[in-house]
Amino acid sequence: MKTKRIILLILLLSIITSYFPYKIQATTLDDVIEFQLGTKDFSISLRSLDTGTIIYEKHGDVGIKPASTLKLLTAASALDTLGENYRFTTELYYDGDVIDQKLIGNIYIKGGGDPTLQEENFKTFASALKRAGISTISGNLYGDDGMFIGSQLTPGIAQHDESYYYAARVSALTMSPDDDYDASTILVHVQANGVGKSPVIQTEPNMSGMQILNKALTTKATEKNTIKIYREYNTNQIVITGQIPVGNTTKEWISLHDPTINTLHAIKHVLKESGITFSANSSIGRKSLPGDAILLYTKKSIPLKKIMIPFLKLSNNSIADILVKTMAKERYGVGSLEHGLQIMNDYGRKLGLEMDQWAFEDGSGMSHKNRITANQLTNLLYVVKSESFYPIFYKSIPIGGRKDRLVGGSLRERFNTNSLMNRVVAKTGYISGVYTLAGYLTANSGKQYGFTILTQNQNTVKLSSIDHVVKTFIENY
Repeated sequence: MKTKRIILLILLLSIITSYFPYKIQATTLDDVIEFQLGTKDFSISLRSLDTGTIIYEKHGDVGIKPASTLKLLTAASALDTLGENYRFTTELYYDGDVIDQKLIGNIYIKGGGDPTLQEENFKTFASALKRAGISTISGNLYGDDGMFIGSQLTPGIAQHDESYYYAARVSALTMSPDDDYDASTILVHVQANGVGKSPVIQTEPNMSGMQILNKALTTKATEKNTIKIYREYNTNQIVITGQIPVGNTTKEWISLHDPTINTLHAIKHVLKESGITFSANSSIGRKSLPGDAILLYTKKSIPLKKIMIPFLKLSNNSIADILVKTMAKERYGVGSLEHGLQIMNDYGRKLGLEMDQWAFEDGSGMSHKNRITANQLTNLLYVVKSESFYPIFYKSIPIGGRKDRLVGGSLRERFNTNSLMNRVVAKTGYISGVYTLAGYLTANSGKQYGFTILTQNQNTVKLSSIDHVVKTFIENY
């Protein structure tokens, strides 16, 4: 009889636990955090936006890899240093003489770090040449990318990531295939063909000096899509492998091997398509702009306040790298990573942040050597509210649950219930083993708070765990 009672009690507890696991395992905020995130490898902070006071913290002064939440400091620094109306420029020059619509000389493209340079701008270059009476070019096409110096890659980029848009090299002369402005990439489309045949490959804006090795096959509609698109390390060769079922398409943004040279190839291709001819021995290369070159056309980007939208909403790494070097060039006359990072440090100090608790070697958050604390990041979120550009800064951060990708951004599939939509405005972050979220939340009390949740050394995806903690903040405050 006693044994039966014990068995019944165990069954009853099992049923209760299955229906109410949260109540059994986590009754306080500390319990929730431990249940969701464990006891280490995280840093959490919740701060009042009225007083700046820390309302709650757990390991709040522990340095953790921030991943892309570091872009919050990069964005604020850029808006402060460059100004919300800053525009990147790309200039078209020529030297030599024009005789009977033939340029006896060279064409120069001087890069200004513009991440928004696109194919339509190359067509405008062609129109500018024609207006100047140039339809044939006897010389070469040169790119002046001297505005930026140092490596085109930021530290810590893994070799296996270099193929893809999120680890692209950056140059002062670069381009983007679409309005996401993933600079220094081309967009590769793969479309199924007849069964047993190679799929059809298309690139945007064009081949841009790259090469395609198509090893893929089209299969029956019932087969699995296993297409893989990557750039062979340290080469211009894009390799496509696997199989694609009939009726399917896929695409991938692939990084350029050398953004300056590849962009020049793309420009030359469009110039030719637009009716500009080059001599048979015309070449492409890097060259500083000569003093006697004549300016034909200046392309200006959209203002920085609009570039902030794809930068933060879509967590654009190439824009981050460009902003760091552009800040350095504009303030110190040297477009280096080191000078740009110094500007970010100086800006943090100006805001009153304790920059000895920040360590970063890029502006994107890609490096695993970056470290910040949750308390310091919520302090940034608090003090930046006093900046004149704050409305632009806030508007550029992803909004939870909003389906439009340039509104919800990387949060459009999170916090998407009726009770949570529009209540979390935050920057996401992810690199291997690292899941982070930092921004603003509106609690059930109606008050707004700055929050940061940083996790590292994770063996499983922590998005739902982080979201659960945020929901608990909303419910309890």
